[in-house]
Amino acid sequence: MNEIESKIKRLRQELEEHNYNYYVLSMPTISDKEFDDRMKELQKLEEQYPEYTDPLSPTQRVGSDLSKEFEQVEHRYPMLSLGNTYSEGEIRDFYERTARTLNEPFEIVAELKYDGSSISLIYENGRLLRAITRGDGTRGDDVTANIKTIRSIPLKLHGEDYPETFEIRGEVLLPWAEFERLNKEREEQEEALFANPRNAAAGTLKQQNPAIVAQRRLDAYLYYLLGESLPSGTHYGNLEAARSWGFKIPNVMRVCNNLQDLLDYIKYWDTERKNLPVATDGIVFKVNSLRQQRFLGFTAKSPRWAISYKFQAERAETILQTVSYQVGRTGIITPVANLEPVQLAGTVVKRASLHNADIIAELDLQAGDRVYVEKGGEIIPKIVGVNKDARSMMTGDQVTFITRCPECGTPLIREENEAGHYCPNAWGCPPQIKGKVEHFVTRRAMNINIGPETVEDLYNAGYVRNAADLYTIHFADLMRLERWAEKSACNFLESLEESKKAPFERVLFALGIRFVGETVAKRLAFSFLSIDRLEKASLEELTGTDEIGLRIAQSVVNYFADERNRTLIERLKTYGLQMQVSEKMQTARTDKLKGQIIVISGTFDKHSRDEYKAMIEQNGGKNSSSISGKTNYVLAGENMGPSKLDKAKKMGIKIINETDFLNLIGE
Repeated sequence: MNEIESKIKRLRQELEEHNYNYYVLSMPTISDKEFDDRMKELQKLEEQYPEYTDPLSPTQRVGSDLSKEFEQVEHRYPMLSLGNTYSEGEIRDFYERTARTLNEPFEIVAELKYDGSSISLIYENGRLLRAITRGDGTRGDDVTANIKTIRSIPLKLHGEDYPETFEIRGEVLLPWAEFERLNKEREEQEEALFANPRNAAAGTLKQQNPAIVAQRRLDAYLYYLLGESLPSGTHYGNLEAARSWGFKIPNVMRVCNNLQDLLDYIKYWDTERKNLPVATDGIVFKVNSLRQQRFLGFTAKSPRWAISYKFQAERAETILQTVSYQVGRTGIITPVANLEPVQLAGTVVKRASLHNADIIAELDLQAGDRVYVEKGGEIIPKIVGVNKDARSMMTGDQVTFITRCPECGTPLIREENEAGHYCPNAWGCPPQIKGKVEHFVTRRAMNINIGPETVEDLYNAGYVRNAADLYTIHFADLMRLERWAEKSACNFLESLEESKKAPFERVLFALGIRFVGETVAKRLAFSFLSIDRLEKASLEELTGTDEIGLRIAQSVVNYFADERNRTLIERLKTYGLQMQVSEKMQTARTDKLKGQIIVISGTFDKHSRDEYKAMIEQNGGKNSSSISGKTNYVLAGENMGPSKLDKAKKMGIKIINETDFLNLIGE
C-alpha cells in the first residue's frame, strides 16, 4: 500500500470513529472544526486520486446531487405490522396468553416505539449493502443513497464478530430540534409546515436528491436483527451485539420477568418520554427468546410474540377566547385560535392553528367555547373538538371566516379547489409588502444581511416598499435610523453588492412568485434560461415543462401580467442582478436539437436528470414528461419504467442511452 492510499484509509477510519463517537455515543472527542478540516482533507485527496474511490467513504454522507428514482425491492423477510392496543388490560391478556401457550418460563423485552419511518438495512461482510423502506410490507423502495447521509448509521461495522450477511431494522427519525428548525425555515418561505416529525422523516427519505436529505440531519434507532447466523438466541442479546458493531441501539430496552414489570415500564415512560429528543408514540413488548418466538408464530398480519401499546394523544380542555387572522407574504390568510393558557405536553399553549375556513365550519366554533386541544405526535397544537355539553344558554358569537383582509380591508379571494383564502392586494397590503422583502433577503434567496426587524424599520422609515428599493439605500440613510452603527451599515451594503452575484435561479426564487418555491424556481430557471423568456412563456409552454402543473403555470402568467411586477424586474436588472443563467451556459447554446422533443426516464451516472434537461434546452430541444406521437427521442437510463419503455417501442420512438445523447450534442 502506497503512502497516499494509506493516508486516505487512515482518514476514513478516523472520521468514521469520530462519527460514531458524536452521533451514536454522543461523546465527541474532537471539535467540529477539526472534524471538518479532516473531512476537507479527505475530499481533496479523493478528488486528486479517484482510483481510491469507495462508495462507503465518509465523504459520501454529504449526499450527491444526482437525482435517483427509487427501485422497488422485495423484502427477504416481510415487514409485518404489530397488533396495537391502548389498554393495559389487553397487555395483561397478551402476557397471560403467551404464558399459557408456552407453558414454560419466558422473558419479555420492553422497548419504546419510535414515531418515524421504518427502514430495513442489509449488510454483507460488514458493509452496508442496501436500505429498503417498509413499502407495503412485501416490497419497498431502495433508498440506500439517502440512508448513507445519516451519520448514526454505520457504513462499515466495528469489530469482526458480525455475521457474513444480516438485516437490521429500525426507525428513521427527525429529532425534535431539527423538526423545529426545518419548520421554521419552511414558515419563513411560506411553505406548508410538516405536521409532525414522522411525516417529515418519511418525506425526507423520499427526496430524489440525497444532498437535500443530508441537510435535514435525520437520525436512526435500530431495534430488530434478522439473519441465519445471529450471535445470540435472544432478541436482547442480538441487539447488544449490534450495539458493539456500531449501531445506535436505544438504551431504554428492559428485560421484564413478570407482568408487573411491563406495567411499571408503561407507567414510567408515559411521562418520561416527553423528555426524549425524538418522538415516540408507544411501547413494544417482544418475547425475548427466538426459539419461543418461532414456537408462537404469526397471524396473517402480525407476530403472536409481540404487541404494541400506544400512548394516548395528549389532550387538554381550555377556553377559546378569540380568533385572529394572520396575513402571509403571498397574501394567504391563516386563522389562529387564541386560547386561555393551558399546560399541554410540557409547554403552555396559548394559540392553535385553525388552518382554514373549512376547519372552522367543521368544528362549529363559538366564542367562549370549551375546546379540546391536542398535540399527540404533533408539535403544532390543534383544536380537535368542542365540549358542546359545556355551552351555556348565553352562547358566544358564531366564529365565521372573515371576508376582508384584516390589514388592508381588501375583499378576500378563494380560488376553486383551494383550501385557503388570500388577499389579492399584493402591492398595498403592509404584511405582504414587508413579507416579500423579508423573503427576498433570506439566506436561500439573495442572502442580504438584515432580518425581519430591520425590514420593519426600513418600511416604517419609508425607505422600502419593494425589494428593488433595497438597492437605493445609502450609508447616510442608515445612519439616520436608530440601532444602526457604521459597521452594521457597511455589512448591509456589502451584502447588497454581493447579492448581485446570486445566480438566476436564486433571484427567481427571491421574487416570491406564488407557488414558486426553491425547487420550482430552479426548474423554471434551467428550462427557460432567462427572465425575458420566462416572462413571454405561454401557459401551454409552462405546463409542458417537467413538474410544472397548471396552478404554478397560471401563477407565473399572472405574475408577469402585472405591470408593477415587470417594472420591479426592470429595476432589479438596472441594479445588476442576474436575470439569466450563467454566461458559460448561454454561450454553449446550439441548434443541434432544434425542434426535437425528448423524454427522459430512468437514473443516470454521468449527469443528473436536471442537467440533462438543461442540456436539451441548451441545444435547442424541448423536454417532455410524457411520450406521444410528437416525441423524437427517449433518453433512457437505468430502471426506466417498463410501461414507458413498451410505449416507446410500440410507437417506434428511438431510445438512446446517455452516451448516445452526449455524442448527439457533441460532448
